[in-house]
Amino acid sequence: MLALNKTDRLRDRDQLLPLMARIDAEHRFEALVPISASRGEQLERLLEVCAALLPVGPSMFDADDLTDRPERFLAAEMVREKLFRLTGDELPYACTVVIDEYLVQARARRIRATILVGREAHKPIVLGRGGERIKRIGTEARAELERLLGVRVHLELWVKVRSGWADTEQSLRAYGYE
Repeated sequence: MLALNKTDRLRDRDQLLPLMARIDAEHRFEALVPISASRGEQLERLLEVCAALLPVGPSMFDADDLTDRPERFLAAEMVREKLFRLTGDELPYACTVVIDEYLVQARARRIRATILVGREAHKPIVLGRGGERIKRIGTEARAELERLLGVRVHLELWVKVRSGWADTEQSLRAYGYE
């Protein structure tokens, strides 16, 4: 298949069909679609042609699979998302969530996680006055995990200072960043 781009730059639109015929005679493509990506012309047609030419094969994942990542990863990302959303601009993005323990039970998950922050000054930001912010982070993350997983979730959060955790490739890999 060939997508012939920049057709909008042709001075004479009558040149398009002879050009397409010459290209097709030389290369014998299954399909040749003239497009203008910058103007968005013929892009829907291009997608239709791509879909028609793709081979049908077995599904790689079940229809209801959300991701190929494990539940443990989703739990850490859920806590991390709540952490950033609820701390706003107060907290720099130099923090991460590490799952210390993830126990799968028949109708429940028990999760112990640590929020790592880069500086001592960041810890009170995550905790909030009287622990209200860490409690809200945990409550919202737990509720969303329960909806996602369809089981009860017991979520225990801790905050630790680990300066320089994001400074080396080895550290980043150890915390799941690749």
